[in-house]
This record gives sequence, structure tokens and C-alpha cells, in this order.
Amino acid sequence: MTGIPQVLRRWRVRPLPVAVGTLVLGGLLALAVAFEWNWLRSPIERQLSERTGRRFVIDGDLDVDPGWVTRLSAGQVSLGNAPWAASPHLAHAERVQLDIALWPLLSGRWTIPRIELERPVLNLERNARGEPNWRLRSAIRSERRPVSFGELVVKEGVVRLNEAKLGTEILISVATEPRPADGESGPILANGTGRYRNGHFKLSARADSPLRLLDSERAYRVEARAQSGATRARVHGSLPLPLDPAVFELQAEFAGEDLADLYPLLGLAVPESPPYELRGWIGRKGHVIHYRDFKGRIGDSDLRGDLHVVTGGARPYARAELVSTHLDFDDLAVLVGAPPATGKGGTANDRQQAEARRRARAPRVLPSRPYDLRKLRSIDASVQLRASDVDSQRLPIDSLHAHLTLDSGLLRIRSLDVGMAGGSVRGSITLDARRNPIEAAAELRASGVELPRLLPRLKATSVGRIGGKATIEGRGNSVAQMLATADGDVAAVMGTGEVSNLMLELAGLDIAESLKFLLGRDRSVQLRCAYADFDLEDGVARARSMAFDTSDTVILGKGTLSLRDEELDLVLRPRPKDVSPVSLRGPLQLGGTFKNPSLRPQPGPLLARAALAAVLYAIAPPAALLALIETGPGEDVGCRNAVESNTRRHPTSVDDA
Repeated sequence: MTGIPQVLRRWRVRPLPVAVGTLVLGGLLALAVAFEWNWLRSPIERQLSERTGRRFVIDGDLDVDPGWVTRLSAGQVSLGNAPWAASPHLAHAERVQLDIALWPLLSGRWTIPRIELERPVLNLERNARGEPNWRLRSAIRSERRPVSFGELVVKEGVVRLNEAKLGTEILISVATEPRPADGESGPILANGTGRYRNGHFKLSARADSPLRLLDSERAYRVEARAQSGATRARVHGSLPLPLDPAVFELQAEFAGEDLADLYPLLGLAVPESPPYELRGWIGRKGHVIHYRDFKGRIGDSDLRGDLHVVTGGARPYARAELVSTHLDFDDLAVLVGAPPATGKGGTANDRQQAEARRRARAPRVLPSRPYDLRKLRSIDASVQLRASDVDSQRLPIDSLHAHLTLDSGLLRIRSLDVGMAGGSVRGSITLDARRNPIEAAAELRASGVELPRLLPRLKATSVGRIGGKATIEGRGNSVAQMLATADGDVAAVMGTGEVSNLMLELAGLDIAESLKFLLGRDRSVQLRCAYADFDLEDGVARARSMAFDTSDTVILGKGTLSLRDEELDLVLRPRPKDVSPVSLRGPLQLGGTFKNPSLRPQPGPLLARAALAAVLYAIAPPAALLALIETGPGEDVGCRNAVESNTRRHPTSVDDA
């Protein structure tokens, strides 16, 4: 048998190098067999802890599956949280798996075909100072060498968002869809629930894989639906890359029961409203957030326009241009503290319907719900509203234009122009919410208002145009309180026209004339003029002068209207200009409350006249008629003279009437 040394000599192999090589190879094989990858955990933990400024820990096994695509796997991986945070971990995963292609490393490129996260948990939190726990050490910088990713897989992920200062605590489950046929990473799905600003909150979203954010040549698609209470929102569209949260625009749809519900959600003082649905484009550019080209419905009114909100100052500043082609006037009632119409065809939320039922039972009609001073002081604004067609059941309003400004709690409605009954009401309203209670002032002027449209029950057959002016100041945190303390002047004047004589005869209880018109044909009576002048002091309006003059009758008035007590106490004295054989004409008492007014003859004069008729009837029956006969002592009121005198005190143009 040939010995091993002889064989080595025949192959010309030197024994020492072979021995060394054998030892090295054997050592490598032994090391490969005995190597424990967990030995690398500590160096990895130190490197990532230094880079993030947070403690990085791998509590599970670290495994490596070598190959041209090497797979690294680590269990129980966690990243420490900020010292003040509630949870000890900012992020944690039961397992992190990373595939790395080795061949591209030879050319300096990183290729990661797959990242897989099993049961990852991300705890996001802000403290009372507004500091986020996800702000890591600023020394972290992205690698300059090119990196490409293939697929991200998230299994049973969870994101927790906690912001105690805003009453927000949301739990979101996160997972990825299976990889689509085109080979790209599957989109990510999110579903969450919890509290947002102390309101119940739900979220569902679908977005491209976060790996798509690394591809600056493509857009990032996103769609999300959120609900907080009765408020619902949907945003969808594509975001340009690289993603910039300070510059974006998405389509957005909002719906809810009351726009005021957005105040706790957005921190913006939004006025109350009936149920609404709006859709438009929401976006941001620096400190400006916009909702442009939006359109939809608020209550029974259509609305479109643009809204821009500038942030970053002492208070947000909102600028809006709003247009309505059909405005239901009662939808604006919420602006003065009253609910919208809740009858057939009306749109109101449950709270507004309950308030309407309560007001229907209440003895008063003026809105008593107070304004929120905090909201009025929390935002500055400039809002233009134009409505070309207005639907109002109580007032013959044709159109509306108003410019509202709000500056440090000082609210002004300028350029107020209300088209009413063929004429207009113009003026301004001021609410100074810098003071408590609010100091309110209004200056309104009416011109060209047509009597037939303003009071259709009078059956006026031709135009009687009305002009007037009101100057009012009051204090209070509700409309009712402002009017209950109001001081000022109110005056109105009306020019010539025609009215139904039947209405005048019934008002004066002229039985013979009224029966004649009821049984025969009514006729029109020429209206010469009418005017009223009230002095308003501490919520009580006292008539300085009142007259309604026609060719048939003069009606003179005096008394008070109490805005403080919502009571009427006016006396109307008809003075006929003709002779009627059966007349019970006497003073008429307009009394009762604003909610339940009453118009009836004063009992004293009528009882005296009836008693005289009874005495005469006892003497001789034909003589009983004498007590009911009036010779028509009334004379034409010097209307123009009275109006001119009134105009000198309160400038209201007679020509406007």
C-alpha cells in the first residue's frame, strides 16, 4: 500500500500549505456550523440606538438565510419611546423580515425585494406642549446610495394615536392587500375607531404602498372615509411625489347634521346650520388651507363657492365667497339663535326639531339662545353671500347680499341689501363680542317696498310703496336680550295706493257697509298715505304718531310695543268719512302678545253706544238707529305735512314711498 506521503510527493503537494489550508477550511466549516447569528444583535442594537437617539432592542432570535437573495429575520424588535410618553415603545414588531439582493451590492446598489412586518405596533403621541414622540434624533440622514424596494407586507398591524390635549385616542388596524398581478407592492388598508376631540370617531382608508412614496416619478393614490358623530367626510385623489404635507389637494366630500359640529373637529368657529352635503377640492399651500369650487346643499338651500383659511397667526383668518341660486330664508334662522322651519318640506336635524317643538310651546317668539362668545373671538373672517332667489314663507324677500367681517370678536354685516316686495332694505348690523354682554347696533333703511306684496291680506289692488328707517342699539348675548334693552327710533311712511274697502269696514265694525260688500261686490278705496313713528327706549317702542288715511276712513293710532315683554298695547281709532246707518265704529284694541296678538273693539265705547241704543229703543223703536248713525266727522289727515314733519326728525324720503 502506498503511503500518503508518497502520494503527496507524486502530486507535488507540499505538506505544510496543505495542512494550513486544511485547518483554515476546517475552521471555516466549523465556524459556519457553530456560528450563532445572535452574536450580531448587540452591534446592530448599538448602531441603531445611536442613529435614532432611542433604545433599539432585538429580544428575539436573529436569523440569516444566506443566498444571492439573503433573508434577515429578527424577532421581538422594538424602538424606545420619548421619556414622557405613556407607552415604553414607539414601535414594536413580533418579527421583521428583510430580503437583500447581494449581486447589486457589487455595483453599489441596494435592492430589497421584500420587507415583511408581523404584528407591528406604532404608538403615536403628543404631549401637553404639542411635542410629538415620533421626532427622532436630527442626525439621522438617508443614505445617498440608490435603494430600490420591491414589496412591503404588513400582517395584523396596529397604529395607536393618542393626543390627550385634544381628547383624541384612536386605534387603527393596518394590513396590506396581496401583491397585484403587475408585481408592485399591494395597497395598504386601515380601519380605525376611537375618540377624536372627545367625539366618537371611525376611519377607513386605502392607499398605495408606502414604498410608492420613494418613487418621485409617480403619484400616490389615497382614499379615506371618516366619521365623527353625525359628521362624515371622504377624501380621495392622487398626491404628487415627493410627498409634501404643506402642499397638496384632494377631492373632499363633507356631510353632517350641523356645520357647527366641525368646530370641535377642526378648531374653526363654523356657524350653525341645518343638515348639509358639500363636495369640492380641499388642499393646502403653506399656511393657507382651501376648500375651493365646492357646491352642495345646506338645509333646503343650494350653495357654492370658495373658502380659504389662513393659519399661523394669532387667530385663523377665513375668507369665503358664497353664492346661492335658491336660498331658503329659514335656513338662516340659526344665525340668530332660532331653528329652521321643521314643517312639511323643511330640513332640520333632531336637535333643531326638538328646539322648534319647545319654541312652539313657549309663550315668547324672539330667539333667546345665547351666542358663543368664545367662538366669535376665536377667528377672523370676511364672508360674502349672494342669493339671487330667496324663498321665504313669512316675508316677500326676493334676493339677498351681505358682506360679513369678524375681527377680534367685532362682527359687522356691511353692504346688507335685501330685495323685498319689489323694493329693498339696506343697512348694517354690528355685534361687538369683545364685550360681555354683546353690544349690538343696527341701521336699516327700506325703500320702494310694495304694499300688495308686503300685506297681501289687505287686498291692495295697486302699488302703495313703503319707505322707512330704523336705528337701534341694545345689549345682550341673545337676540331677545338685545331687543329687550334696545334704544332707538323706528319710522315708516307709505305713499298712495288702493286697498279693499271691506277690510276697512270690518276693521271699523261698520255692519251695514260690511254686509253690503259681503253680499255684493267689494270696491277699492284710494289710500292717500300712512305713516308710523316710534320712539324705542329700554325695549319699549312708543308711538309718537300713527295714521292710515284713505278716501273712506282715517285710522289713528297710539300705544306701545314692548320688545322686552313681547306684548302689544296699541289703540286704533277709525274715523269714517261717510255716513252709515248701522255703525259700531269705535276704538280698536291691538293687544295680546307677539305670539298671540288680538284685535278687538274697546269694550267701554261700544257698551256706552249699545246702552244709548237700548234707551232710545225703549222710547221709540225708530229712534234706536240714531245712536248708531255717524255723520263722518273724520277728515283727511294732512299726510304730507305730517310726513314732512316726521322726516325732519327722522330722514325717511317720501319719494322712496
